[in-house]
Amino acid sequence: MQKQELGFCGPGLMGAPMIRHLLRAGNAVRVWNRTPEKAEALVDDGAQVAATPAELAQHADVVLLCVADGAAVEQVVFGEHGLLAAVEREGEGGRSVRVRCIVDHSSIPPELTRELAARAAALGVGWVDAPVSGGVAGAQAGSLAVMAGGAAQDVDAVAPILAAYAARVTHMGGPGAGQTTKLCNQAIVTATVAAIAEAVGLARRSGIDAAKLPEALAGGWADSTLLRTFVPRMTQEGLAPIGALKTFQKDVDTVADAARQTGTPMPVAGTVQQILRLGAAMGLAEADLSGFVDVLQIPRRG
Repeated sequence: MQKQELGFCGPGLMGAPMIRHLLRAGNAVRVWNRTPEKAEALVDDGAQVAATPAELAQHADVVLLCVADGAAVEQVVFGEHGLLAAVEREGEGGRSVRVRCIVDHSSIPPELTRELAARAAALGVGWVDAPVSGGVAGAQAGSLAVMAGGAAQDVDAVAPILAAYAARVTHMGGPGAGQTTKLCNQAIVTATVAAIAEAVGLARRSGIDAAKLPEALAGGWADSTLLRTFVPRMTQEGLAPIGALKTFQKDVDTVADAARQTGTPMPVAGTVQQILRLGAAMGLAEADLSGFVDVLQIPRRG
């Protein structure tokens, strides 16, 4: 793979290990984060820190994003000091930035992705929506699944870059197709985690050791990465968080919007949405992703 100078906005729980993989692959990476300390933490790994997204755009052909939500993506790209702010002010003919493609790993609504991609295309910049699945563990292991939307030539161009931390990149269609695929992923994941929490509760209240469920169900139809990941998190205290419950809520709310727009019946996702809203009302928005057990008031064990 040809080594490149890249930009990366959003070195958080997911972004930081992704950046480390890019650096290990030999790429030069400039990073920016709204909280500068998160970017500065990667200097010892070889990253350079940029003061603004606009600075990244002056040094990198490709800039990758991994930020909280659609509003953050729009601000990072088109805000006052955004990646494309100067191009939008000056027009393509007065281009003063280098960036030619934006890869968005954030999970945002497909409709917004299409709007932002069209806005970037008008400035001569490609857009690949590339949400990921695999969680923090997948980011650390470099085994993420990337579901990509955008022009085929743009996806093909960035696929060798993404290979630093992705086991596979699947082109799902035009702009927004990657985000729609991620919604399908999140509908499955959140419903499964909710079902696991209910199973843990049933086991506990029936007097059996819920922590042994992964062992007992190994090799059966209920066995899964989610079962092996979340039962320990639902039955033990003190494990490091892998994300906040509010992230699930954001994604399931987006699933509900997409279901309404397309006329798709999704009663299971609707129930999960209400569980997550109840969790937020209980003050659990910042709880770990395993917090379904806390919404259902299932005691954990240390």
